[in-house]
Amino acid sequence: MTRISTDPDNAISRNLAGIRAAIAAAATEAGRDPAGVALVAVSKVQPEERVRAALAAGHLLYGENRVQEAQKRWGSLKAEFPAVRLHLIGPLQTNKAADAVALFDAIETVDRPKLARALAVEMEKQGRRPDCLIQVNTGEEPQKAGVMPADLPELLAICREGCGLPVAGLMCIPPVDENPALHFALLAELAARSDLKVLSMGMSGDYETAIRHGATHVRVGSAIFGERVRPEA
Repeated sequence: MTRISTDPDNAISRNLAGIRAAIAAAATEAGRDPAGVALVAVSKVQPEERVRAALAAGHLLYGENRVQEAQKRWGSLKAEFPAVRLHLIGPLQTNKAADAVALFDAIETVDRPKLARALAVEMEKQGRRPDCLIQVNTGEEPQKAGVMPADLPELLAICREGCGLPVAGLMCIPPVDENPALHFALLAELAARSDLKVLSMGMSGDYETAIRHGATHVRVGSAIFGERVRPEA
């Protein structure tokens, strides 16, 4: 069956190409291999036609904020596009751990022992082991998820030794009113101390800065898809 184009002006395809080129340039400038930086297309709160346009352009790595929204979107799309990989990039409640383990290929927001234990139980039950990243609250903002930098070693030990989680790296979301470079540098330093190789940091407005500080994954939404379209109440 021939599917009508969901991106008749090729805007999303062009956006993806432009961002990939910018990623390659930033990596090369930093003396890094561009292949070492993965682009996570943040599809949360985006219409399906925009996501389909990115899929049609060949992009296969996506980030979602909420388990329930991701289930609705990707339940059928993953069957249609089996090579897709999904990252959970929003806060995770322990009662959604089973669903998260079943759906996602990476969970970037592990931030407390209770969640680590719940994920470990579900991984054992399901026989699936999605990569785990620990979210670090580099700005120490009380309203934001993530472990405080000083508490990272304790949580990492619980995840690795107590729970046997496959911890691959760290993730952060810098404060909106501060220089993100300082937070990216801190996250890179924390990762190096713990021998962690994956750094998920940088979004639409600062991903090139993040790459210069060692990001291996950048999470870009609006620069690919345009502004989010929130459902009406």
